[in-house]
Amino acid sequence: MSGKRIVFTGGTGKAGRHAVPHLLAKGYSILNVDLKPLELPGVNTLIADFPADGPQPPILPPRDGFLLLDRDKFHASFADDLPAGQAAFMADSQVPWGVDALGGTISEAAWRIKPSRYLLTQQDRMIPPPAQRAMAERTGAAITEVPASHSVYVSRPQAVASLIKQAAG
Repeated sequence: MSGKRIVFTGGTGKAGRHAVPHLLAKGYSILNVDLKPLELPGVNTLIADFPADGPQPPILPPRDGFLLLDRDKFHASFADDLPAGQAAFMADSQVPWGVDALGGTISEAAWRIKPSRYLLTQQDRMIPPPAQRAMAERTGAAITEVPASHSVYVSRPQAVASLIKQAAG
């Protein structure tokens, strides 16, 4: 299976620590999308080592296989460019995401064969702007920057729509 590439999210998690060595032995190359580097030959890490002195996502420990953001820290970390009431509503209505989703794999990354765009949010406290830039550059994406939080789709919908229009041609 030489030449096959896989994007693996959460490669340093439980699933990744077991699956990635098996995939490497089968001849796959791995692009790990994770907060920590996976130190194995043949593995490149897309997101790694968030700065210790920078913002840290307030992800609560898993409950019943799902993750949520800490409601009390939601406004400051996820939506600080929105009014407090709107951020509180978003915190209360957040949809849990499955821990298993972090272990999903992609056999062929679309960004390798299609033009990509990235909306870099300069005030993001979930994914630091330098980490966003590194991800976007690594994928060869055209970068558009906006002064917005992680909730850019709510706080700056016109910027999101503009980027989609550009991508659609």
